[in-house]
Amino acid sequence: MAEYNLKANIRSDKANKVRFQGLIPAVVYGKGEKNQNIAIDKINFMHIYKEAGTSNLIDLSIEDSDKFKTLIQDIQIDPIYGEVIHADFYKVNMKEKIKTEIPLKFVGDSKAVIELEGSLITPKDNIEVECLPSDLISEVEVDISVLDDFEKDIRVSDIKLPQNIEILNDPEEVVASVEEPRSEEELAELEEEVKEDVEAVEVEHAGEEAAEGEESEAKEGKSKEEAEPATEQNKPAE
Repeated sequence: MAEYNLKANIRSDKANKVRFQGLIPAVVYGKGEKNQNIAIDKINFMHIYKEAGTSNLIDLSIEDSDKFKTLIQDIQIDPIYGEVIHADFYKVNMKEKIKTEIPLKFVGDSKAVIELEGSLITPKDNIEVECLPSDLISEVEVDISVLDDFEKDIRVSDIKLPQNIEILNDPEEVVASVEEPRSEEELAELEEEVKEDVEAVEVEHAGEEAAEGEESEAKEGKSKEEAEPATEQNKPAE
């Protein structure tokens, strides 16, 4: 397993100020450990996160302290710009088991996809595991070449890992399968359903606009009536 090293500084400023300086605000926590607010260089963090993800140990050192083993436990993404704006590091005890996720890597060629023109369906991109930190692996390869027809699938129970890594997912969960291509009739029906849905939305929208228009006209008429000066016919009796 590759080694990853990251340096951080103790953070006292607010998160927004830290981000303005080109840093990522973060926190380090662990079992029996006091939380520490830290700041990490954004470029260095993104480089390591891209390679290490959440399943590789990272040697973290805070200012002049000795480095210690951590896992990136969680990150927060800016919904507008798509950038990492906060990170959580979990300080691990190398003698205690941890629960984390390991990404799945789909390899091989599926006959059902290549020759039968099916669509590969992969509802899971990682699995949950429990093991000692030193037993972690970077990824789990899933060979999809066994999917040679539309009846077969790959389940969690089919994944083989070293005995010292326990999979926590339901063994019957589907990891990969191939969906049969739609027939021309099914595609035509689907297109008709989409068309009907669009027309229904358009009609509903037109009805809403008409109702809003009538309501607006009614309010406008009432407003004009209230604003008109009194005539002989509508002049109130003195």
